[in-house]
Amino acid sequence: MNDQQVFWSEDYAQDYIRKNKEFDHALGVECWRKMLSAGSNISSILELGCNIGRNIGFLNEVLPDATKSIVEISKPAFDFATCNHSLVHAFNGPIELASFPDKFDLVFTIGVLIHIHPDNLMRVMEKLYDCSGQYILMGEYFNRTPAMIEYQGERDRLFKRDFGKLFIENFRVELLGYGFLWGHIYDAAGFDDITWWLFRKV
Repeated sequence: MNDQQVFWSEDYAQDYIRKNKEFDHALGVECWRKMLSAGSNISSILELGCNIGRNIGFLNEVLPDATKSIVEISKPAFDFATCNHSLVHAFNGPIELASFPDKFDLVFTIGVLIHIHPDNLMRVMEKLYDCSGQYILMGEYFNRTPAMIEYQGERDRLFKRDFGKLFIENFRVELLGYGFLWGHIYDAAGFDDITWWLFRKV
């Protein structure tokens, strides 16, 4: 694994789990209904980088009949998610190495691409695209130009950029919707100033 993968799977795993445990469920459900308002007929979902499954919990209420699957690099977080959620597929390891027999109606990342080194970002985006049979959603920190931000005193752990523009310029998709989840309102649900994009494959 590269430096970023080691950091998230081992060095920072327990602290990150702790930070993801307590959020406003009703507010999280509201966020997801907003982000998926332009989508329909979603019966299978894959989250790339789920941590303890906070978003899976929200989606269990928004789309209760849709099957859920995950990829998570941290073993403690993976164990927590698989013990607390009903999942069809679950892969513990780097996103780039995950493989599934079928495509999913919705594949998404929330606060994951920001932690991928720019050298590896396109491979992860390719996985997002390849695993989807219909929709791709990304919710990440936005910046007009690529920038590295220190994270908890660590360098090369957090990167901001226009992820939506990079994705639509490199993959055959159409934009269905986008928006901003202002932290002043949505921090309580764990959506701290993220910009989101919903794409459909064409």
